[in-house]
Amino acid sequence: MIMVPDARQITVKDIMTKSVISVDASMTVNEAAKMMEDAKVGAVIVMENNTPIGIVTDRDFAVKIVAHAYQITTPVKQIMSTPLIATIPDETVLMAADLMYTRDIRKLPVIDNDKVVGIITATDLVNQLAIATEDDIQKMYHESVIKVYKQYSPYN
Repeated sequence: MIMVPDARQITVKDIMTKSVISVDASMTVNEAAKMMEDAKVGAVIVMENNTPIGIVTDRDFAVKIVAHAYQITTPVKQIMSTPLIATIPDETVLMAADLMYTRDIRKLPVIDNDKVVGIITATDLVNQLAIATEDDIQKMYHESVIKVYKQYSPYN
């Protein structure tokens, strides 16, 4: 019999994409967009002095550049989302999903020892949910309900 892992124990490193594109903070939005198109990715990590400081997503291009009529020579540092919200490889997928939900983000970099080692996206979470069993979904639902009740409990 094949043992299926408990959905609550699946970690970020189990489902993250390991290839991540990073760009220097001084790179232009045009250069970054071309890199994203060539690599077929929806986000790049912005680096300064070899430290991740922000993220630029395809949504940033659609919203920020067009809304502010920025030139294509604008540095990515000007449109990046910062501070960089990230997780660690050993975090559970449920906790990462909760972080993404509460912070309203769709792409979550994975950092280990100050180095970007992967990225987890809303699509990764949907794919994980698609293969979850009914029992897994029930467990996730109960954890969510407990979390909501704890938040409003007068006994905390």
